[in-house]
Formats: sequence, structure tokens, C-alpha cells
Amino acid sequence: MKTRILVIDDEDHIRRVMRMTLEAAGYEVGEAADGPRGLEAFGDGSAWDAVLLDQRMPGMDGLETLRRMKERRAEARVIMITAYASIELAVDAMKLGALDFVRKPMTPGIVRNAVTAALARPATASVAPTPLEKAAERAHPPIVRLTFNGFRLWGAPDLEGTRPPDLSRRRFLVQHPDGQEQEVIVEIVPEVIGFVERATGRHIPLDNSFWTWEAEHVLSSFLWNEGKVPPGAKLTIAKLDRDDLQVASRWGEDQA
Repeated sequence: MKTRILVIDDEDHIRRVMRMTLEAAGYEVGEAADGPRGLEAFGDGSAWDAVLLDQRMPGMDGLETLRRMKERRAEARVIMITAYASIELAVDAMKLGALDFVRKPMTPGIVRNAVTAALARPATASVAPTPLEKAAERAHPPIVRLTFNGFRLWGAPDLEGTRPPDLSRRRFLVQHPDGQEQEVIVEIVPEVIGFVERATGRHIPLDNSFWTWEAEHVLSSFLWNEGKVPPGAKLTIAKLDRDDLQVASRWGEDQA
């Protein structure tokens, strides 16, 4: 019996491309043009192995459709897709139970990788965390794992239970869509502390949790925008943009 994938998107040509891509990979594909029709096709979810769900659709949007799907079948594997991407939207989708968040325009390879990664996850409402994920939960309870275009991201130093020997570096483990794991280093140029102090009037030393947040934010944004690990598995923070400076200016002592 073929693996069945449901595609919900209000753009005819997008649905057609995804159908052709997935059928060429051996999947059986169903279609729906909006949220209500998608829910009708979804039914109780038992007939579908995974769902590709557009975020921005007329009437019922993707997040609401996702929420209702999860009410019917908590273990449903749902991949969100959108042309109006933001990290905040991706996090909201993950909180509602989406397994991945894919950005348009997307290549056939990205679609296939996202579906392959989703199908590799056990179809259970509650998946027992791996030792790696358990360690991450202890270190960062609110959001323990970020997923972008099939990539997953963990903070490596916290997983080891040690502080990084060089506070100007934050180490992360990035898991590729094919499951390969790779260490990536985000280096914080010490001079950026002076830049932040001049811009915000606040001195935020390198051992402050703000810089861990900033490093994670910069790396996740790169994965999101570029769809690949940075060259040399390294990124450098030499300055902050206006939005991140606003975060720095409000970073409270309770977060340190």
C-alpha cells in the first residue's frame, strides 16, 4: 500500500507541482484548496501518512486548520508551508504540533526531504525524547528544539553540561534533513559588546544569556533563509540589527 500524502494549498499551480513531485517519488497524493475542504478530506486523519499544509489561505488559515487537525488526530504528521515566512510563525506552528515549516518557493528536493523527515518520525501523539533532547530540555525548557526547512538545532555546550571554554563562542549541533549532524560555531566578536552598550546604554557581558539567544537567532535565521549550513560551519556576530538591539535594551536581569 502506498504512503498517502494530503496537500492543502489554495494555489492550483503549487498543488500541482507538489503532487507531481510526490507522485514521482512513489507517494499517493490527495489535494484540497482551502482549510475547510482540507479538514473534510483529512477526516479523522487515519487515511493519511502526512499533510503538507499552506499557512496563508482565504478564510481558515493554516494555523487554525493545523489546530483542528491535531484535535482530531494528535499524532498527525503536518508540515507547514508558506511564502510569508517568519521565525515567530514557525515557532507558533511547532507549538501547535507541526513537524516542520517549509518556505516557498521550494524545490522538489526540499519537498521530498521534508516529507521523508516527517515520515521518519513515529506516528505517536507523544514521542519519547532522545537523551540529546532530554539534555536540551533541562537547559532550555521553553523551546528545546528549533526546526527550519528540515534542519534541527540544539545548543551543544549545554548538552555537554559545561560552559564553553571561550565565552565568545556558542556551539550548536545542527541536524540536516537527511539526519546527518554537524557542529556549527557562532562567534561573537568582543567589540560588539561596546557597540550594544553605545546603542542601548546597557553593558551585556559575553557570559549573559542574551548572547546565547542572539547566536541561536542568527544561526536559525541563516538556516531559514539559506537552506544550508554556513560555509565552514561558522558564523560571526559583529553587530546587531535594530530589532535585536531592541531585544538587548529590554533584556531583563531575570533572563541572565
